[in-house]
Amino acid sequence: MTDTKPSLRERLSRATRTVTSALFPVRASATDAEIAERARDLAPVVWLLGKVQSGKSSIVRVLTQSTAAEVGNGFKPCTRTARIFEFPPEAPLVRFLDTRGLGESGYDPSEDLAVCEAQAHTIIVTMRALDQQQEAVIDAVRSIRRRHPGWPILVAQTTLHEGYRSGAGHILPYPYKNDDPAALTRAGASPDLVRSLANQRALFADIPGRGPIAFVPIDFTLPEDGFEPVAYGCDALADGLQHLAPTAVSALIRNLHGDSADRMAARAHPHILGYATAAAAADIWPIAGVALVPAIQAKLIHAVGAIYDVTWNRRTLSEFAGALGATTLLRVAGGFGARELAKLVPLYGQTAGAAAAAVMSFATTYALGKAACYFLERRKAGTSDPAGVAQTYKTALAAALRLARERDLSKPSQRNSE
Repeated sequence: MTDTKPSLRERLSRATRTVTSALFPVRASATDAEIAERARDLAPVVWLLGKVQSGKSSIVRVLTQSTAAEVGNGFKPCTRTARIFEFPPEAPLVRFLDTRGLGESGYDPSEDLAVCEAQAHTIIVTMRALDQQQEAVIDAVRSIRRRHPGWPILVAQTTLHEGYRSGAGHILPYPYKNDDPAALTRAGASPDLVRSLANQRALFADIPGRGPIAFVPIDFTLPEDGFEPVAYGCDALADGLQHLAPTAVSALIRNLHGDSADRMAARAHPHILGYATAAAAADIWPIAGVALVPAIQAKLIHAVGAIYDVTWNRRTLSEFAGALGATTLLRVAGGFGARELAKLVPLYGQTAGAAAAAVMSFATTYALGKAACYFLERRKAGTSDPAGVAQTYKTALAAALRLARERDLSKPSQRNSE
């Protein structure tokens, strides 16, 4: 009698095909709205508080590396006079709330303040460096700090070039980390600008509360404005956020764009983070992640393909899966199934099991996205490097686990509550 029992190789190949079809379907099944909502659950909120044309949109543009048009068109209303910008829009990593109208005649900020206050993690106050008429902004900050005395405030003093001497450019190296007026004058800052910066700082002298208040002079312009660098003071702003913002926010800002030299990989990075965050949020709760996490991973693979101008088909998906290797694919699927079962265990599943599931879904989704970038980069160059794809996955998995620990992805986003 002929033995028809499949060999180990055949069984492994069959299992791999099954896992590949589940992880990387030709058509992804998760809806855009589902993914965005899951990512939103873990996305920190940065509250931008300042008068109209005080530089809020420029800060969003520089932090997200979006174009001015993308930022201008990306803000969506959330109250009658407040709006929100989510980045990236399909799987938000961070949400910027813009309270508009402060200082305008007849404007009552109470509704906007209530909405923003309930969601904010970090507050950036924006002031044009030469504008001393800041009563409405100071009143809003004072009201917030009375209710939440421990909240830190970062004050961005913007459009520095309005206080430059005629024909002058930015002072290099950046001198404003030293807030001594005499030192700034010696560095070449105009007396009017130095005096105005100091006067704005004095406006915060009687703000209640014990939370720190930091000041960062910046000048974010467009290339056609003629000032270099166009993101003057960006590093100082990032440093300020890192020192003042909650750990989850500072870790996110620090890793928002990665460090890849490849243009398309750099463009894909925030999208990979966004989808990975959505996967983590979907996997916090029992049952919910069973169908949604693999669907989110499939959406990510297709989104990365769009960035590289590649439409995935069964052949390219099979090549990518083959480069990852059967062991990796089976480990992803097996680990996911085990984590879902662990979440069903009473008490344990609601805490440790859910936390582990969220972290590992974030890490594996992130690693899959990074591996897909490497695979498509090699493919566009006309080469193949299966070993490099597998190594990229392994390296990215370790990096994602470190990032997940920094961001505390084990539970939905915690708002400032003090």
